[in-house]
Amino acid sequence: MTDGTDRPQTPQQNGGYGYPPGQIPGGGYGYPQTGQPGPYQPQPAPGPGQFGDRPGPFGAEPGQFGAEPGQFGAEPGQFAAQPQPQPFGAQPEPAAFSPSPQPDWQALADDNDRRRSRRKAMIVAGSAVAVVLAVVGGYLALGGGSQKGPDKPNTAASGSASPSPSKSEDNSPTVGGNPKLLRDRGNAGPPVHLALSQDVDVFTMDNRDEIRLKGGPESYAQGPEQAVDVTKSFTITTRVYTVVDNGSRMAISQGDGNSFSFELGFEAGGGKKSWVFRVQTGDQGAAATTQQVVADAGADPERKWVQLTGTYDAGTKTITLYVNDKPAGQAQVPGIWAGPGPLQLGRARHHGVWSGSWVGSMDRIRFWDKVLTPQQVATLDSGKLDALGKPTHAWLI
Repeated sequence: MTDGTDRPQTPQQNGGYGYPPGQIPGGGYGYPQTGQPGPYQPQPAPGPGQFGDRPGPFGAEPGQFGAEPGQFGAEPGQFAAQPQPQPFGAQPEPAAFSPSPQPDWQALADDNDRRRSRRKAMIVAGSAVAVVLAVVGGYLALGGGSQKGPDKPNTAASGSASPSPSKSEDNSPTVGGNPKLLRDRGNAGPPVHLALSQDVDVFTMDNRDEIRLKGGPESYAQGPEQAVDVTKSFTITTRVYTVVDNGSRMAISQGDGNSFSFELGFEAGGGKKSWVFRVQTGDQGAAATTQQVVADAGADPERKWVQLTGTYDAGTKTITLYVNDKPAGQAQVPGIWAGPGPLQLGRARHHGVWSGSWVGSMDRIRFWDKVLTPQQVATLDSGKLDALGKPTHAWLI
């Protein structure tokens, strides 16, 4: 250690470290000069009895550390003489070159072909399975398995549903993709699109569409105007599915204010369950001015699809009810009161209040501005509508 200043430089004397000036003694540092005996000179060979040639514990007799065979000599099986060192700069003999074996290209190609064949077989098998599943699914969807309830939808329209992607805009059940505006697909008159309330949704099946109503004050559809001129002949029809069998349940009606102008649906009362087509003939909506046709709905009308059709012949002042395309009854009326108010689905106006909430489903809603004959009504459910002419209005067809 220093105090941080350079130590004074002292020239080294010829004598080196600790030697006086002059030549370094011949013996080197601490050694006597050459030729003089010193503590580190070679000692004379040991005398007899030492480590010499005489027998002794460390002698060279056989069996000791001599050069006899069996010891560390040069006989075969022992540690033979080490190879002589090569002169400096001599290169070692290079080892003989042995080329690496070449791959079997044909075997690799065959293996690759086998792998491709297996992949193709797996793809073909997967495609076959997909086709079988598609066929089975289509069979079930088209009614291969019987079910009593409504068809199961592909896409639920709960608040945001849209029609099936396979459908064009013209075939969509709603307007402009709006799930709450039911498209009028009749083309014999100005369209009347129906606004759906919050408890009504559109469901799209494989080959048709339907609306489902939950019942209550927010379960209906309403047009912006009247769809039927009740002073003239007309036909209204729809396919319905009810999940309740009590009270008054109206599928279609028209009018507001004090009363409906007409209504079509289901009614239970006095221990009887009936399908009903009812019209109002006076402007007060009183029972005395109401005319109707009823048909027995049976003991269990719920959870079954039923085609209901009502007609009015303005020439004969006759109303007729059809159930599943068969005449169920008719009645003479003085005429139908043309009350104010638009078309309604799922409710009707009674004594100034809305009632008759429908609980269930409906589809195939069609209106004609003429009276259909019994023969024509018989074709409604068959889908052979060419002879009937274009409907004035149509929804969910």
